[in-house]
Amino acid sequence: MEKHEILAKCNEMSKNTLMDTLNIEFTDIGDDYVVAKMPVTSKVHQPDGVLHGGATVALAESVGSVASHIFLDSSEYFIRGIEISANHLKSISEGDVYAKASFLHKGRTTQLWNIRITDVEDNLISVVKLTTIALPKKK
Repeated sequence: MEKHEILAKCNEMSKNTLMDTLNIEFTDIGDDYVVAKMPVTSKVHQPDGVLHGGATVALAESVGSVASHIFLDSSEYFIRGIEISANHLKSISEGDVYAKASFLHKGRTTQLWNIRITDVEDNLISVVKLTTIALPKKK
């Protein structure tokens, strides 16, 4: 399947989900990474007008889980996030943020993702680590 087809499928899967609610769009895929974009508007602000850490973590888990789904055999496995930790380094109140998920470990059962959240100028907003698990589907 071609890159644009994979991205279109990922964006279609997101309809009527949290990713749709947060306007998360999958924008790029490489041999070992996936990128998603989320607009920073009042919809994802905390009360003082900056990006809410929970929205950032939702973006990170979304891109990491989709990356596991793409790079593992999702016809054979369910992918679930089992642990996530985030360090928020910089505030942002408008524009877009980008999440790039790259493998730190690609095991058969568990995967560890490094997810960098940046702004349009590539300033680092947050660093997130996500562990996913591949659970066999019962046949």
